[in-house]
Amino acid sequence: MYRFLLTPRWWGINVFAALAIPFCLFMGSWQLGRFEARADSHREQQRSAESTARQTAEPLADLLPVTQRTTGRIAEATGTYGTQLLVPERRLDGRDGFYVLTLLRTGDGPALPVVRGWLPGDANTADAPAPPEGEVTVVGALQAPENRRSEGARAGGLPEGQIGIISAAALVNVVPDDVHHAWITLTEGSDGLRPVPPAVAQNTGLDLKAFQNLGYTGEWFVFAGFVLFMWFRLFRREVETQRDLALGLVPAAAGPATALAPSAGTAPAGEAAPSAGTSGTSGTSGTSVAAVAEKPTETAAPDTPDEPALPPPAGTATGRSGGGRPGAEA
Repeated sequence: MYRFLLTPRWWGINVFAALAIPFCLFMGSWQLGRFEARADSHREQQRSAESTARQTAEPLADLLPVTQRTTGRIAEATGTYGTQLLVPERRLDGRDGFYVLTLLRTGDGPALPVVRGWLPGDANTADAPAPPEGEVTVVGALQAPENRRSEGARAGGLPEGQIGIISAAALVNVVPDDVHHAWITLTEGSDGLRPVPPAVAQNTGLDLKAFQNLGYTGEWFVFAGFVLFMWFRLFRREVETQRDLALGLVPAAAGPATALAPSAGTAPAGEAAPSAGTSGTSGTSGTSVAAVAEKPTETAAPDTPDEPALPPPAGTATGRSGGGRPGAEA
């Protein structure tokens, strides 16, 4: 009964199901792993935020390059402040303002961008406090470079002295120094500047994208179940068809067409079809073809020998004029 599984059609169905189901399970497991990794990073960020005040500052060189694990760690660097820039259109606690960013020259190496704090207002008209002079030691949370998708980032179209994205790629166009591929935000503000809280590393935490990974997990598992369901449904239908064939329950093919029924206006042999607009009953208006058919046919007179035709009597007419009266004499 199951020999149909060896037919070319079922070979194709079986191969498709054998490849599709493991693939869907693999993709669902991969998406679930991505969600679990984000959940773990979220818990780690919460523990890190709670222990930030108790963290011991580490030398900047020990935390570079920036990774998801080192983002948010407390770094320490020593140098002198140089070029200062403003980062407009940055919000803090629901208020519009801007960051004050100053480059810290740390000796012979690249300069380190340092966000000294946040001020409310418009960066075009506000006056930012000047950085301290001389050698300073800064302590702040290490951050990864921003990009166009970062919150508050703005690419181009800014006046001189402003920068829209905090990254080495953007800063090398406006400052003469080499810049680290990282930046720090000071844990304590000064000169009226509010400290900027550190941002979480990209592709971490329970954000919208994390729940998208969870949704994709469910979709891939549903696809695997759907492929299995359709295979079982086709298999059961094929088994039922084979059983019906074995029992002779398959309906016979339709036989030759039966005789055509008389069309409208056609009568059986021996009967006349009624014409349009007439009735088959007596006493109705119009002349029926049936009535004409029932009218007795006049029989022709028997042949008689040819006789000479006699001329009509003089003074008589050969026919009747209109009105039925004899014609007038000539």
